[in-house]
Amino acid sequence: MKTKLLLLPLALLCSLAFAANYPTPKEGDYIIKDFAFTSGEKLPELRLHYRTLGEPQRDAQGKVTNAILILHSTGGSSEQFLNDRFAAVLFNPGQLLDSTKYFIIIPDSIGHGKSSKPSDGLHARFPRYRYADMVRAQHQLITDHLNIQHLRLVMGMSMGCMHAWMWAEDYPRIMDGTMPLACLPVEIAGRNRMWRKTAHDAITLDPEYAGGDYKKQPRGTAIATQILALVGSNPPERQRQYPTAAAADKYMDQVALLTHGEDGNDIAYALDSSLGYDPHPKLSTIQAPLLAINFADDLINPPELGILESSIKEVPHGRAILVPAGPNTHGHGTHTSAEVWKTHLEAFLKETAAR
Repeated sequence: MKTKLLLLPLALLCSLAFAANYPTPKEGDYIIKDFAFTSGEKLPELRLHYRTLGEPQRDAQGKVTNAILILHSTGGSSEQFLNDRFAAVLFNPGQLLDSTKYFIIIPDSIGHGKSSKPSDGLHARFPRYRYADMVRAQHQLITDHLNIQHLRLVMGMSMGCMHAWMWAEDYPRIMDGTMPLACLPVEIAGRNRMWRKTAHDAITLDPEYAGGDYKKQPRGTAIATQILALVGSNPPERQRQYPTAAAADKYMDQVALLTHGEDGNDIAYALDSSLGYDPHPKLSTIQAPLLAINFADDLINPPELGILESSIKEVPHGRAILVPAGPNTHGHGTHTSAEVWKTHLEAFLKETAAR
């Protein structure tokens, strides 16, 4: 989980250790006609927006050999990676995901960014999309629109992490390796589902919600964004940043101002899109090597649950790493701080190179 709200405090913490030297991403839109959702609903046109960096390289048969798919988090978009914490650490010439070497594809998932979403006009009449719909649309973008049949790497953060687990199961032969960061390969339940439902209901049960056809953002939208900012945080870091009650109150009041264009319908839909997610029964069918990375100070996926450690044993070529909490980790949002985990990515790229 990472909304635009959660990007701000993290950005303030990070210095510009790396200068951006990667090419300006190219943007595009893929229109899927008569897209059928798992709910049975349809959209005459589903718009899937995406960004790419670099150029595709092809072998003698004309097949793309250097494509990398990166998947964003709940409330985020492809834009969340274009900063000094991620792109400037990975995409510059000579870096691990050098955009002069790789063809990097970052879609805006359904309901997010510049892709089709409730706030475009349908409001609460927008189809109830789920992760299965989002992953299927991503696959159509890759294979039908971009004509790519092979991916060097699939990696995703938070919601994108869960999508990466689904890619590994649903399309087991397409990738050399899969790298999910900051999630668990089981149904979202327990406290994780509880806070999502609380934030969702804060919006949809607010009298101002008006069945989704509100004229101004319902007050519940501000409450939901405050919940998102809270669960994505790191307690020691927040204590350092806001050491007094006045400072903590001021921060949460600023979050509630909705200065990043948050929309109640978009948030409510995104929070419920994880319903039905549960890759656990099919973990043994994953064929490509998989490296799962979680963070010890992640409140959304706390390590004391022991779920990742037990689940990874069912993945034939799976391995899991728990990054210890430290001065450079930021709770759940560490998934976008590439400097923290890039050594693991480097080792994984070497491990999967032979494929």
